Amino acid sequence: MTSDATGPHASRRTLLGIACGMGAGALWGLVFLAPALAHDFSPIQLTIGRYVFYGLFSAAIMAPRWRRTVAQATRSDWLALGWLGLCGNILYYILLSGAVQLGGIAMTSLVIGFLPVAVTLVGSRDHGAVPLVRLWPSLLLSVAGVLCIGWQAVAAPAAGSTGRQLLGLACAGGALLSWVVFAVGNSRALNRLGHIGAHDWNLLMGIVTGSLSLLLIPWSLAFDGEPHAMLDWARLAGVSMGVALLASILGNLLWNRMSRLLPLTLVGQMILFETLFALLYGFLWEARLPTGLEAAAFVLVVASVLSCIAAHREPAAPEAIQPA
Repeated sequence: MTSDATGPHASRRTLLGIACGMGAGALWGLVFLAPALAHDFSPIQLTIGRYVFYGLFSAAIMAPRWRRTVAQATRSDWLALGWLGLCGNILYYILLSGAVQLGGIAMTSLVIGFLPVAVTLVGSRDHGAVPLVRLWPSLLLSVAGVLCIGWQAVAAPAAGSTGRQLLGLACAGGALLSWVVFAVGNSRALNRLGHIGAHDWNLLMGIVTGSLSLLLIPWSLAFDGEPHAMLDWARLAGVSMGVALLASILGNLLWNRMSRLLPLTLVGQMILFETLFALLYGFLWEARLPTGLEAAAFVLVVASVLSCIAAHREPAAPEAIQPA
């Protein structure tokens, strides 16, 4: 009899998890474009816009089953939603928006590209995780890929002052740290849940994050008082709605689904797709082809993902490959 842990069922789970990870990466890559599309607005304003719409969309979708879902949520669930929403959504997007506006999409993608390495190293301590020695090829390929992008970012003429670039790099590093905490914490929280589905968890996080983002409005009014034309506000609203729906609702749904299908060490590698798609969108936005180093980085990070997938693939059981 074929075991679910090693048989066709496990292979289907892995393939479905990888597909969900790719979809989430494609949608999440769009968040790197938003600060460029609405460059006249501050990172805090961009964050408020995105998460207010995220909260509104989440509340509208959950309205028919709000009472039942809230009755199932425990105090620890609400605490987890609060700190995950604050760290992995609000703080992350403020820092990422600042990094894109100060240092550009390529540099920001480079730094966030280290996330798989960081999450994989943390996840290697989890029970049942693939031994770290089997992940070294993937980790080395990942590091080589992001170093290629980094060298390109440093070697290319930078727009603005050196101080501006360094500040952008610091923001990107802070966003990376924020996302490592979120990726690990959210994956573990989802694995503990038995009473709330991944989709409802995402919607509850949207409602909590949207509520928390309202606390940023006084700060924005006090420090972001630059006037904007109505057309600019309309553009911000459109960008915020698009990012909230595509990245926060659909992207998070796919990510949460993937987090329940894949081990944490492989979950970390899936974020490489966000880096790849963010770079692709950046090239399209700048209307240029990748340089040699950037193309090499694409190859290396894809090889890293494939290597990690191979490390997680169990050998087929003899009865699983015999004809019925």
